[in-house]
Amino acid sequence: MKMSFVLKLEEMAVFALCVFLFSKLNFAWWWFPALLLIPDIGMIGYLINPKVGALTYNVMHHRLLAAGIAVYAFTSGSENWKLMAIILFAHISFDRIFGYGLKHSDSFSNTHLGIIGKGKKP
Repeated sequence: MKMSFVLKLEEMAVFALCVFLFSKLNFAWWWFPALLLIPDIGMIGYLINPKVGALTYNVMHHRLLAAGIAVYAFTSGSENWKLMAIILFAHISFDRIFGYGLKHSDSFSNTHLGIIGKGKKP
């Protein structure tokens, strides 16, 4: 089995776990897809330059942020913070299933998972 396939399976499992955890919250189901792309707000930094864009994107797509929010959510018992943590983890896994990783500061296409987009080399 190729390692890239194994990593995608792992991300699919995390995404499925997020769907399960979301089902345990008291929110209507439409909230999950409605909020799933919100972490992409981190791309707004690319309007300034690639270095700022990589920073803002990576902050919103780093599991350390999601884990910190999850710890706060479960210690405070807040459903809203739990929702935020679940959405962050789900979004990150969803992105990584499709090859979108954390960004290097030179280009949006240069990620820790490799080059994405039109400039991708075979």
